[in-house]
Amino acid sequence: MPTKPATAPTVPAHMLPQRTPVQLLTVARRGLGEAARTGPDGLRYAAAHLAALRAAAALLAARARPVSTRRGRVTSVWVLLSGVAPELDEWARFFALAASKRAAAEAGIPRVVTAREADDLLRAAEEFVLVVEAALGAARAPSLGGRAA
Repeated sequence: MPTKPATAPTVPAHMLPQRTPVQLLTVARRGLGEAARTGPDGLRYAAAHLAALRAAAALLAARARPVSTRRGRVTSVWVLLSGVAPELDEWARFFALAASKRAAAEAGIPRVVTAREADDLLRAAEEFVLVVEAALGAARAPSLGGRAA
């Protein structure tokens, strides 16, 4: 029985990043380094989350096919990631749950993030970037090493 050729999942064109997957992975790696060097817990948490967002965007840029649609409903990168890379759904749900805490930390709300939470998210973001790099065939050895918990 012939198999149907796989087609790239579609994403509204205005939702796709304007950078290449390699550029986005480079920015994600830089963000991990910045997060590792950042002292305030909330800022470390936010920087780590943004690095994960950029890695997710790299996967979207590589795998999704843009379609023209009317701009309407705003969709999270994490929702799009689940559609484009269902094997990363657990990661997408994890980082989607962390988004509101990141927003609160970026807004400067004091003590919204503990040192442990920031360190844990940084480690998770480092692992996620490695997973995305491997999925895109751009795998490399971990180079950052997070803070001790």
